[in-house]
Amino acid sequence: MIGTGVFTSLGFQLVDIRSVFALMMLWFVGGIAALCGALTYAELGANLPRSGGEYNFLTRLYHPSIGFISGWISITVGFAAPIALAAMTFGAYLSASVEGVSKVLAASLLVVALTVLHCFSRKASGGAQIFLTVIKVLLILVFCILVVIFVDSPQPVSVIPTSADADILFGGAFAVSLIYVNYAYTGWNAATYITSELDDPQRSLPMVLFVGTSLVLVIYLALNFIFLYTAPMDSMQGKIEIGVIVAETAFGQTGGKAMGIGLALLLTSTVSAMIISGPRVLQVIGEDFAVFGFLSSTNKNGVPTVAIVCLGTLSVVFILTATFESILVFSGFILGVNTLFTVIGVFVLRWRKLNIEGAYRTFGYPITPIIYLLITLWTLSYILINRPDEGWAGIAMIVTGFLMYFVSKKVERYQIETP
Repeated sequence: MIGTGVFTSLGFQLVDIRSVFALMMLWFVGGIAALCGALTYAELGANLPRSGGEYNFLTRLYHPSIGFISGWISITVGFAAPIALAAMTFGAYLSASVEGVSKVLAASLLVVALTVLHCFSRKASGGAQIFLTVIKVLLILVFCILVVIFVDSPQPVSVIPTSADADILFGGAFAVSLIYVNYAYTGWNAATYITSELDDPQRSLPMVLFVGTSLVLVIYLALNFIFLYTAPMDSMQGKIEIGVIVAETAFGQTGGKAMGIGLALLLTSTVSAMIISGPRVLQVIGEDFAVFGFLSSTNKNGVPTVAIVCLGTLSVVFILTATFESILVFSGFILGVNTLFTVIGVFVLRWRKLNIEGAYRTFGYPITPIIYLLITLWTLSYILINRPDEGWAGIAMIVTGFLMYFVSKKVERYQIETP
């Protein structure tokens, strides 16, 4: 979860919002939405235990065509776009810290290197991911402590609300900024993509989702408070490399560049995690639909190498052809729609009586999923109003997925009828 969004989003939020209270509320509201979504997904994953995440849930709860659309999103945008964004952030941080480094080249090489690494075995992937995650958390803790110690002129930060904050909290700028925050929390559902590889998912999956999401909420609030406490808002407005700006403010140019390299390395964990989890979803789709059958191929260690290579290639294409903000809003909208229908699925699950005896049930049901649905609907509506190009492009991608479902069924019928 910890990666691209928290180290880039504040710059875009500061374009329209200058209240510290409202900015902190963005991260709190986004965290509550993610936590409500995670608690709901925990019930879905515990009662429908198969890898694939939304693809598995929507197929089982609604209709194979709805699951296919979710799979189509995963194949084309759902993982490739977040991987591209994390790699682009890595490139931006590295180029801001090391003179002469190309952002695009650095981002592309990172994706290629991790794609190759994760093609070998589960043991190699798991070991690398654990190491990278531990390093990431330690770096964040060290970063926060050192910034507070070394900053010479801290900014006047007050989290006490004012009368003007009410208009901000219920305005369009806050709703649109939530798409950046929601994107930063992307990954709260990632454990459901590898459910089949978890021991005792009925017990372990809810704990993983709840504890992981809660910890990230706390870390995100702390990081954004540190950002606002350290650097002037004007210096961060519209910028991607927020961490480098804050580090340079606290430690000077040399120290800031050194910390920027550390933060860039931190982002390798995010890219790595998605290159591990994403292909498992593509593999399941390949097993279920003949038109994508090539994605189900595995090596002798059971690793879906074809899916990994395809995902890595598409991610590099995004890096080479699109801007950071357009990818973020476009993919954020599509992923929001995907999770929206999945969370609605918990009501379908209970209506159809598909719960396994003794398996986890959503804490706070039905309030918990309703909170997630209201926040997500509010955000998606404002994207269609304020960023219609990205919003309608997302809808077009979803419609294309529906058409592709019928193409895939025709391919299957043709293969059956042809000796």
